[in-house]
Parts: sequence; structure tokens; C-alpha cells
Amino acid sequence: MAWGHTGSPIRLRKARQTLLARKLMVTVFWDAQEILLIEFMTRGTTINSEVYCHTLKELQRAIQKKCRGLLSSGVVLLHDNARPQTAVRTGEVLRKFKWDVFQHPPYSPELATSDFHLFTAMKKWLGGQHFADDEKLKNAVTHWLKSQAAAF
Repeated sequence: MAWGHTGSPIRLRKARQTLLARKLMVTVFWDAQEILLIEFMTRGTTINSEVYCHTLKELQRAIQKKCRGLLSSGVVLLHDNARPQTAVRTGEVLRKFKWDVFQHPPYSPELATSDFHLFTAMKKWLGGQHFADDEKLKNAVTHWLKSQAAAF
């Protein structure tokens, strides 16, 4: 609300959709060779241990499909200390799969590889682009991720 004289015209502000309402969360897993899994979260989904365990099961299927030898030679995930990743249920799934976890130090000034390298480049690529709907955004992001070289 702004103060003005009684005879001043009232300026109406145009309602804008907030940036937060347009965000779409993506989870990406990759190894040294290629992207293994790209999973977009349904709007309004809260990532808890149940959702994360489902994602891990999808990752296991993707690894089986793309590079079978990786499952027998061992999988190591880089995790931070987010609750879904440290939950008891998540630990049970990881033990069942016989996967190891390399912990990213909590409160570390160093950013996780994805935060620094992958998502910074993707954010720069997305800058200024507009998409008519979620499907177009998902397709564009998926195409961009898959087009990145293995050396990326």
C-alpha cells in the first residue's frame, strides 16, 4: 500500500505469477559415462524418504538396463545430509541394493558436484527461455542433459 493525496489516481498493480509457482524439480543421476536417470517430480510432491526410495528403485532399474556390470562391481552414491537421504528407510534400501554412500560433508563450503557443475550450466542454458507447459520444459531439459558430452 502506498500513501497518496486524496485526489491522486490509484495505480493498480498487475498480478504476476511468482517464480516459485513455475518451478519444476528434476533429479539426475549419472556416472562417468552417461546420465543414468532423469526424473521429474510431480508438482507439489515433497521429497521424503518414501519418494527418495522410489527414485532409488528407478535408478536401480536404469542401471540394470544401461550398464549391468555396474551393479556387480558396486555403486557409490554421493549424498549430502538431507533427511530423505539419511533416513532409516533409505539406509535399508541402500543396504538391500549393496550400494555404498560417499557422504558430502555437512555444512561444507564446497558445493556438491551437481549443484556446482551440472545445475549451474543448466540454469545458464535455461535463462530467458519460456515454455508453454511442463511437458515442453521436461522435453527441453531432458534433451539438453542427454546432449552433454561425457566429458562434461
